[in-house]
Amino acid sequence: MRLRLLPLLAPPLAFAFAALASCSLFEDEEEKPVESATKPTLVGRVASVQEKSGFVLIESYGPWKVPDGGLLSGIGNEGRTSNLVSTGEKLGQFSAADIRSGVAKVGDSVYYRPVKEEKETGNSVETPGPSQPTQELETKTNAGGSPSTP
Repeated sequence: MRLRLLPLLAPPLAFAFAALASCSLFEDEEEKPVESATKPTLVGRVASVQEKSGFVLIESYGPWKVPDGGLLSGIGNEGRTSNLVSTGEKLGQFSAADIRSGVAKVGDSVYYRPVKEEKETGNSVETPGPSQPTQELETKTNAGGSPSTP
């Protein structure tokens, strides 16, 4: 009896397996998260600190794409932070940055966060044109030329 049911069940089972396999073809495409233009990027590590002169040497991880005057953040293992400013001086894979605040130590991670430039639309202030002559307040006078009293 079992052998007689097999030919009857084969087509529906084949259809069911095909339908389940084809469901994966219609997956919803997941939206990729949009990268923020101001997302911090790891650009290097502090290789040397010159505390008396107030600058650090940064060993870059890849091409140095930080503009002169770019704001950098140094982050240490103990939660220490420092604010650095790129000087534009570069030699090979090393770049210099001035220490603005905080404490920088050798090995600190250095991050660069680009500053988002504001668009000019909507933030502009209109300068007033030539002003209209103001009308003088008129006072009522009596026939004798003195101001009238109520």
